[in-house]
Amino acid sequence: MSDYTAIQKDFYRESGRWLSTFQIWAKCINPNLHYVYILRKAQKYRKKSIAGLFWRLLLRHYQIKYGFQIYPETEIGEGFYLGHWGALVINPKTRIGKNCNIAQGVTIGQQNRGKNEGFPVIGDEVWIGPNAVIVGSVNIGNNVLIAPNAYVNFDVPKNSMVMGNPGKIYPAENATQGYINNKIF
Repeated sequence: MSDYTAIQKDFYRESGRWLSTFQIWAKCINPNLHYVYILRKAQKYRKKSIAGLFWRLLLRHYQIKYGFQIYPETEIGEGFYLGHWGALVINPKTRIGKNCNIAQGVTIGQQNRGKNEGFPVIGDEVWIGPNAVIVGSVNIGNNVLIAPNAYVNFDVPKNSMVMGNPGKIYPAENATQGYINNKIF
């Protein structure tokens, strides 16, 4: 499986099948997959001048068109999945693990002062529901479900769910079971 690119692994999460280059292009009719494709290209070529400039300009166009604010500097693991398009903001210094799902309306941002000053680090197999907010220098463990509309400004241990505003942690061994499909291992 190491021969597959990050783009192929991201698209695998959507379909559960390994796709050819043509099949990937055909799937780009979906705004979420289209944006992820352009994001991965901008990440790949960000150090190279002409190609990097082209992909960054294209990414900027689609940020405005689709309402996603995810930058090439953001470290995102393989198997990244956007559930729905629109109004998504992720700080460029955020780190996101493998097999993560993010829904619409989510904000993952920086906190500029206080005890949690900094940026979030999100583990593997994390499902983030619609309109959830994660801010500050917090660590989200592996296998975590963050419920819709949850506000998280604290560390979340692995194998748990967070619900509410302010968020409350509930231990759950199978927190993301049925929420994260077609995982990349």
